[in-house]
Amino acid sequence: MEQLWFTALLNRLLSGPALSLLMALGIHPRHPEAPITNTVSMQILVALLLTLSFVIVRSRLSVDRPGGLQHMFELVEGFVGNLGHEIIGHDSERYLPYLITLGLFILSCNLIGLIPGFESPTGSPVVPLGCAAVTWCYYHFHGIRTNGPIGYLKHFMGPVAWLAPGMFIIEIFSHLARLLSLTVRLYANMFAGEQVTLVFFSLIPIAAPLAFEGLHIFVAFIQTYVFVLLACVYLGEATAHDH
Repeated sequence: MEQLWFTALLNRLLSGPALSLLMALGIHPRHPEAPITNTVSMQILVALLLTLSFVIVRSRLSVDRPGGLQHMFELVEGFVGNLGHEIIGHDSERYLPYLITLGLFILSCNLIGLIPGFESPTGSPVVPLGCAAVTWCYYHFHGIRTNGPIGYLKHFMGPVAWLAPGMFIIEIFSHLARLLSLTVRLYANMFAGEQVTLVFFSLIPIAAPLAFEGLHIFVAFIQTYVFVLLACVYLGEATAHDH
């Protein structure tokens, strides 16, 4: 395994505890001497950078003289807030912390690969699958919390009683397919974007790759938007009340 410099640093500092934790969970890493992979290290780096950004913004909050970072986070909050209000409706504010954190994490993971010496963790299927699984559990949890177990179960039955058994089976497969859909869409686009950029860098290492870097940035934003948008749609469906 070719390690990035940050991965090598983490393995030098934390390989012992990381290996012990993995062995306790019954996971046997392919490289015991370097149990922390590039994908994991990039996620740790993104989480650290986002946490640092949140701390800086919180320490410098100002109504009269907001800084550039505060303006950026306010724009993100306003954009996701409007999206949630339009799709989820009332009480959408309670879901904003998760939706904003999800969007910032995915976007940062998408873009960090543009920096030399790093790679996008969303180019590995494990990371999109993790985001999809957490989102899947999150909207089901709030669906049950909002409507109660019986009320939420009715969402899977449809409006016609005699069609309920068939609708239930269809809805179960539909919700399971959402995991695959969210995962493949994000992973395939980010993986393909990185591979195309690498190919053109090896063939024409001067001007042409810059266009693909711009395309990669565009795709990174679009895929983040689509993921958050679908999360809002699923939350809106799960928390809707039958009238």
